[in-house]
Amino acid sequence: MISIKQLTYALAVEKTLHFKKAAELSNISQSALSTSLNELEKQLGLQIFERDNKKVLITPVGKVVLEHARKILSQVDELQHLADSQRTPLSFPLTVGVIPTICPYLLPRVMPILNQRYPHTRLNIVEDQSHELVDMVKRGEIDTAILALPYPCEGLLGIEFWQEDFYWVALRGDKNTQRKEIASDELNHCDLMLLKEGHCLKDHVLEACKLSEQATKQGIGATSLNTLIEMVLGRLGSTLIPEMALDSLISRHQELAAVHLNEPGPHRRIAYIIRPNYTRTSSIEALIAVCREALAAPTGLHKNRTSTSS
Repeated sequence: MISIKQLTYALAVEKTLHFKKAAELSNISQSALSTSLNELEKQLGLQIFERDNKKVLITPVGKVVLEHARKILSQVDELQHLADSQRTPLSFPLTVGVIPTICPYLLPRVMPILNQRYPHTRLNIVEDQSHELVDMVKRGEIDTAILALPYPCEGLLGIEFWQEDFYWVALRGDKNTQRKEIASDELNHCDLMLLKEGHCLKDHVLEACKLSEQATKQGIGATSLNTLIEMVLGRLGSTLIPEMALDSLISRHQELAAVHLNEPGPHRRIAYIIRPNYTRTSSIEALIAVCREALAAPTGLHKNRTSTSS
């Protein structure tokens, strides 16, 4: 009889296109994985993979088999989640994806509360860009993901739990750093530096400021807010960062100032995304409550604004 393990091994080979790497991913020996997949093909009477010493190819019929395998494993996973949902929230492992412009600024505030309130919590955190996390949620590889909206999430449900604005960050020598507010049309001559393409924060900033990419400093390849801050410290220009990152990024640098962006907000909305038929909603609700409490607490520089979204 075909087993769940056989289907899992087959999908691991599909992901890696390499038997040794698939075996390592599955925590078994390569010979055991090969034997299991040979038996699967024998039971089905079909060849799923073409393999030699150098490469692995998926046969046309193999692609169909693997798509069915993915659906079967997703249904098995949902069945397990259904059983888990009847128990205490967060008492079973949960895999949460978080984008890089949220992860390092949210987790340090959330985890102490979470560990105190749910001491048996077992969270697995996956940090990646929005498009990767959306695909992972859809494929059932992770339970949920924390994204900044707006972002296309067709076929998924979004549960908003926070809203925030952007702040312009520059060296204190700039005349505008003495102000409490700055409008986007005043940023045209500020050598504005943003994250590279692929980071949704860049799109959110451009949308909030109603700016074109040409209005920003070109040639910047930064992939993190920390790098942008270092560039500001190096007198390469200024940047915009989200409110939740202020305390972490600015408090250590007295020579930096943060000025609120005076444009209609919120400039970005934070949400958990889940599959429509996801059953462990009690765990997501528990996480949302903890996130809201953590974000509502005063920080060293600013008191974050309480969200009214749900």
